[in-house]
Amino acid sequence: MTEEKELIHVYFMPGMAANSSIFENIKLPEDHFKMHFLEWIIPQRDESLKSYALRMNKYVKHENVVLIGVSFGGVIVQEMAKSLDLKRLIIISSVKCREELPRRMRYAASTGLFKLIPTSLLDYVDHFEKIAVGDFIKKRAKLYRQYLSVRNQRYLDWAIKNMVLWNCPKAREGIIHIHGDKDEIFPIKYISDCITVKNGTHIMILNRYRWFNKYLPQLILLGKIEEENKK
Repeated sequence: MTEEKELIHVYFMPGMAANSSIFENIKLPEDHFKMHFLEWIIPQRDESLKSYALRMNKYVKHENVVLIGVSFGGVIVQEMAKSLDLKRLIIISSVKCREELPRRMRYAASTGLFKLIPTSLLDYVDHFEKIAVGDFIKKRAKLYRQYLSVRNQRYLDWAIKNMVLWNCPKAREGIIHIHGDKDEIFPIKYISDCITVKNGTHIMILNRYRWFNKYLPQLILLGKIEEENKK
């Protein structure tokens, strides 16, 4: 009788205010991988990013795992990785260090303008869907309602603050960065050393999931894409 193959455990962290349903179309071969989905927890009052990451690590129940984070979730998994032994660290639609933040975010950090963002307005997403006019706006409102479900104001204030003030002067070695060339939140002109997804936007984990289903297994197992055509 042959020995059962040991599965690779892959943990997914969603983007800011999003829940794990953003990964609903991501499929990895079940004979090689076991998928796990992390969810945002509410930060303690004035909690540091380091402390938050250590609390998130308690939800990682296996050794030598793969961590995958989207957008601000990509920042979180980089912080989590500081105290974990990983097989692979992958970020999507995110940044690897402070230099990759767009100028507007760095300006907001230096001036304190990020404090003026009215995070309580996110409570009105449900109302926005009801009054939306036009197919495109209705679809966008439905997306917001479905995927952006973390509306706790303490969390939102904390997340925005820690995104724009993230103190990471140098990118971590060995990290795999997947980024869309049409990302409107983190423009690719500020991004270096990434795997570029042509026409990929900031929400490409939702609308380009076929790309991820095709290439994530290679990236996890080999750390690279073997094929020349990565579109």
